Amino acid sequence: MCGRFTITDPLDEIMERYMASIADGFEYRPNYNAAPMQYIPTIIAGKEGNNKLGALRWGLVPSWAKDDKIGSKMINARAETLAEKPAFKRLISSKRCIIPTNGFYEWKKEDTGKRPMRILMKDERLFSLAGLHDTWTDPEGNKLSTCTIITTEPNSLMEDIHNRMPVILNPDDEAEWLGRDNNDVQSLLSLLKPYNTSEMRAYEVPKEVGNVRNNNEGLLKEIG
Repeated sequence: MCGRFTITDPLDEIMERYMASIADGFEYRPNYNAAPMQYIPTIIAGKEGNNKLGALRWGLVPSWAKDDKIGSKMINARAETLAEKPAFKRLISSKRCIIPTNGFYEWKKEDTGKRPMRILMKDERLFSLAGLHDTWTDPEGNKLSTCTIITTEPNSLMEDIHNRMPVILNPDDEAEWLGRDNNDVQSLLSLLKPYNTSEMRAYEVPKEVGNVRNNNEGLLKEIG
């Protein structure tokens, strides 16, 4: 499961990293404790061929859903079953997105309890979580755009912390993942694999990260 992450880089650096322009109405502020059901920065491919940086609510609501309550149960999608699940199989070919981040949190179970860990790149660079998005319309005609983060089996760093990890896209594969004209499902599914352990590290963070109301730079502090 991937249920919390950080995105704290300056807006201009995010735009430059993804060669993206800002979608109408998007407002950015650093988030030290991004959580489900919040609006999170997301990259999608624009119709004109350029990338768009906007916000989607985290927790997928399929277009066919009766109401939006299902979103809280669909914050993640398993890579292994994407092509089978009704909520995801039609999205893989046409509604893919990237969730930019500079680290995600996971809780490591131990005899003494759970220790919150932050997982990031060794050089602390931005990286890309693979996601899917959809738009749901309520009975009054109001549209809600949402997303889910895809997960896969853990790499050797993560398996000591949790039995799942978010799919981190190889930078060379990001354009293929976002490409609007790419509907080769098998090729796309092949990109959803555990990331290279040698480029990543993890460290313990304050327990305050467990409360979504806490959202400040202090949550990034390395414990011990």
